[in-house]
Amino acid sequence: MKIKYELLKEEKNCKARLGRIKTNYGEVDTPMFMPVGTRAAVKGLTTDQVKECGSGVILANTYHLWLRPGEDIVNEAGGLHKFMNYNGPILTDSGGFQVFSLAKNKKKDITEEGVHFKSHIDGKKLLLTPEKSIEIQNKLDSDIAMSFDECPPASADYQYLKNSIERTLRWAKRGKDVHSNPNQALFGIVQGGPHEDLRRFSAEETVKMDFDGYSIGGVANDGESKDDMYKAIDFSVPYLPKDKLRYLMGVGEPIDILEGVIRGVDIFDCVLPTRIARHGQAFTRHGKINLNNAKYARDFTTVDDTCDCYTCKHYTKGYIRHLITVGESLGGSLLSIHNIRFLIKLTEEIREAIKEDRLLEYKENFISEYTKK
Repeated sequence: MKIKYELLKEEKNCKARLGRIKTNYGEVDTPMFMPVGTRAAVKGLTTDQVKECGSGVILANTYHLWLRPGEDIVNEAGGLHKFMNYNGPILTDSGGFQVFSLAKNKKKDITEEGVHFKSHIDGKKLLLTPEKSIEIQNKLDSDIAMSFDECPPASADYQYLKNSIERTLRWAKRGKDVHSNPNQALFGIVQGGPHEDLRRFSAEETVKMDFDGYSIGGVANDGESKDDMYKAIDFSVPYLPKDKLRYLMGVGEPIDILEGVIRGVDIFDCVLPTRIARHGQAFTRHGKINLNNAKYARDFTTVDDTCDCYTCKHYTKGYIRHLITVGESLGGSLLSIHNIRFLIKLTEEIREAIKEDRLLEYKENFISEYTKK
């Protein structure tokens, strides 16, 4: 069956929602954070370790899996769930963000047909179209597939964004027309930068196509301000149906997750927790810390005394700092466990706050602690 979303409650004091996703792999409560397993693996972790962090849906990357090992091999293995041994729901992105970052000359490389670019592996010339992206995702057999959209840079001007939205809408229809996996939901993507009229136009026209859920895109590009990100959410959410999931793409800073939930977003994903972990950084209730700093060499306390993750139960800052500074990959893995659990636990606490109509109070207290110097 396709996933089904049930709206359970709306906060009295803001736009936050409590919901539940029913999938072939059990039920998942929202709001929630999705760990990213780009190449069918969350970096440095087994699927059991990811599950122990409390994960529901995880994300895999269409572009990378298309190039290696190839969608046909994954399909022959029985689909992504069996291939990577993950007994939970999986979302695949469209590959759009990756190919647009690889397209050197945007005006020439982006055509009505699709995007022409060179493989980051061997330089081979490739073409990714809306139809091809959906075909790949059908074979990967994820629970949620994403429409192929253009990802304009934060610096794009109004007219470029308008033209881009119109092309993305045409691509969305082409992708929906060829989508053929009856057990896979397909989400549409809203674009439009920080412009209210473009966001409304994109949302309304995308909703007319009746997708299974909707994503707010173009909010995690380089050079975009936090203010523009929040505007993009504010200008998109009012035009999205209440009975469908709302997904904010590529966002994983704790405060941004809170701001997104308050504005009506249900699910989030980001590579941030594992990326910063590999560089020795960790989320804590008092902000991010960098264990490369010498002051942690003799710090034999847990990373965060409010955290219930495996890392915080068994290891100290001093030991993890040692692993990081000598280049032991275990250090990055332990911090990845902690960072992923931190964000998932954050969304668990957010859900409890929504139940009790106190999310704004929770946000104020969290930010006060998180930004305290």
